[in-house]
Amino acid sequence: MAMETATLAGGCFWCTEAVFKDVIGVSDVKSGYIGGHVDNPTYKAVCGGNTGHAEAVRVQFDPDVISYDDILDIFFATHDPSQLNRQGNDVGTQYRSAIFPHDEAQEAAARAAIKRSQADWTNPIVTTIEPLSDWYPAEDYHQSYWEGEGQRNPYCLSVIPPKLKKLRKSFANRLKDQATVA
Repeated sequence: MAMETATLAGGCFWCTEAVFKDVIGVSDVKSGYIGGHVDNPTYKAVCGGNTGHAEAVRVQFDPDVISYDDILDIFFATHDPSQLNRQGNDVGTQYRSAIFPHDEAQEAAARAAIKRSQADWTNPIVTTIEPLSDWYPAEDYHQSYWEGEGQRNPYCLSVIPPKLKKLRKSFANRLKDQATVA
């Protein structure tokens, strides 16, 4: 089984990570930083908005179980790709909607997914397709955040369950276990 990787930025990485952890064919999801100009950025530096990085996730998936197109469709359905440099109350380029393709096929699929998804949005999709650049894993306490601290964090409690509800409603056949979806 040859695994593939998708690198996606859809606002807060805690929220995006929580969505993809429940998807069949996904073996691993890591939060991190990509697309900036500072080596080894910290969460504090990225949140300051001066490093150029986006909060993003790296999704490892089995293409024999779930396609990259399906990963992208889930991505577009579970965040607002029409908000420029923000997701809800999270404002700044670090919260931009972006796709970082790993090869030309992923880039073509990303362009097609934007066109396909536009029908679901009144406002234009502003998701960028950016060159793959250095990936920096977020600090350990950010990994699997929803499964631990996140379920006690008021921000996460207000933002993540609606995303999981969208996932459950629109992609029920793509979930690992209905019982794990809040």
